Amino acid sequence: MYEKTFPNKRFQHTLSFLQKHIPPTQSILDLGVENPFSKIMEEQGYAVENTKGEDLDVDFSTVIASGSEVVTAFEIFEHLLAPFNVLKEIKADKLVASIPLRLWFAPAYKSKTDVWDRHYHEFEDWQFDWLLEKSGWQIKDKAKWTNPVNKIGIRPLLRKFAPRYYIVYAERKSKL
Repeated sequence: MYEKTFPNKRFQHTLSFLQKHIPPTQSILDLGVENPFSKIMEEQGYAVENTKGEDLDVDFSTVIASGSEVVTAFEIFEHLLAPFNVLKEIKADKLVASIPLRLWFAPAYKSKTDVWDRHYHEFEDWQFDWLLEKSGWQIKDKAKWTNPVNKIGIRPLLRKFAPRYYIVYAERKSKL
């Protein structure tokens, strides 16, 4: 179960938030390839379809073709150059998305070994809210949590107090 899965604090917060807003009877398109958290959602009774690894900056085919009622996007938008585009293409009326927040005391994440595992964006909460609003979403609920690490130093100490993750539940704005 998720209690034994790294990173368990993030997974626990994410699952609790998802369960608060989305019943297992609603089908989910999870942006990103199958991952440990999509498996957790399935274990909790959700019907989950994942995107296929396509570049979501330019290829929206899976998003457009999906008949899912809900889209989830957990720590994916920070990897995209233009998350606005895929957000506009989502057909579902509900979105649950989380991002790592920009921390003033730490640089944006950049893997030294994986060219795709980099954060082009690390948002402040207001920037992510604005992105969602501009792309046709209305935020109904949101939450933040910290991500402390067991290291010594000023940055690890700050991580105990500064929220690192931000999650939102949003619904598609009605079209007039």
